[in-house]
Amino acid sequence: MKAVLMLEDGKSFQGEALGSQGDRIGELIFNTAVVGYQEMITDPANAGKILVLTYPLIGNYGCAPKFNESKSVWLSGLVIKEKSRIFSNWQAKSSFDDFIKVNQLLTISEVDTRTLAVHLRQKGQMLGIISTTCCEPKELLAKIEGFRKKTTESLLPQISVTKPQYVGKTKNKRIAILDLGITNSILRQLGALGLSITIFPFNTPAQEILRFKPRGLIISGGPEEDVGLEEVKTNVRALINRLPMLGISTGHQVLASVLGAKIIRMKLGHHGVNYPMYNPASYKAEITVQNHSLVVDTDSLSKIKGIKITGYNLNDRTVEEMGNKRLKIIGTQYLPASPGFNEVNAVFKKFLKMLT
Repeated sequence: MKAVLMLEDGKSFQGEALGSQGDRIGELIFNTAVVGYQEMITDPANAGKILVLTYPLIGNYGCAPKFNESKSVWLSGLVIKEKSRIFSNWQAKSSFDDFIKVNQLLTISEVDTRTLAVHLRQKGQMLGIISTTCCEPKELLAKIEGFRKKTTESLLPQISVTKPQYVGKTKNKRIAILDLGITNSILRQLGALGLSITIFPFNTPAQEILRFKPRGLIISGGPEEDVGLEEVKTNVRALINRLPMLGISTGHQVLASVLGAKIIRMKLGHHGVNYPMYNPASYKAEITVQNHSLVVDTDSLSKIKGIKITGYNLNDRTVEEMGNKRLKIIGTQYLPASPGFNEVNAVFKKFLKMLT
């Protein structure tokens, strides 16, 4: 079936529909990773987005439940160049085609994703619509404009757990996670550290978390600019200086905002697996995984007493890591991915040392 991708600036791309039918609207982001399509599709941080995969062949190693980052598919739509006709991997349980059909993910293929990525680089991230029902530019643009005017609803109630969930068995290292969209890969790393974890709903009041008596709190990544984050900030503000805290991606932005920093939108976000980060204290650089369209404003963060910027993006000098030893706070804009099989990212080990 034919499909069309229309951007809000009038640029359009023709293609073939896969997975589902209808109209899907969302902000377009593109990810430059070569592998990881299943992880990106199931990452709650991408909720409501139309994801463009720049690698030209998708589905060549199939899909398997063990690689899901969460319980569901959160994307509004997916854009790819070509769907692989075969898949080959000893861990695969199904094809990419079957995966998107089961999850009813509207996907448009046969799109020149490199041209699309260049267009977004030049013009910036913008809204778009994938449609199998209409091909008239004026009608599609009117649908985008109507979507823009709609009252925004929080996605956090759908993404977050609805009641506390317990993971792990060790009782002497108890931590709490405020679930804005915690991923399974993060939970696996924390489990490898022998932690006893309680995952709390995103809107859990500060006193309820403290009643649990955790030794530390992790504020997970999740969708940015969600209206539900205002309630999260109110609850986190009451926990400052009462618990060691680690904020990841959106959680990092929540922490920075509560401390008084500004959060600003980037023309083009960081979405990929090869972003270089520089640590000014050690003069060392490392390659990081990133998935964000907002960033903490450097000037406003620098003015906050006691906060130290411990990591910069080498490409554009945006803030990638911050910390405060007295308050026992760490914030990472990048995603602390595992450096290897059954290995744990250094930032989690650093957080573990802060626990009292």
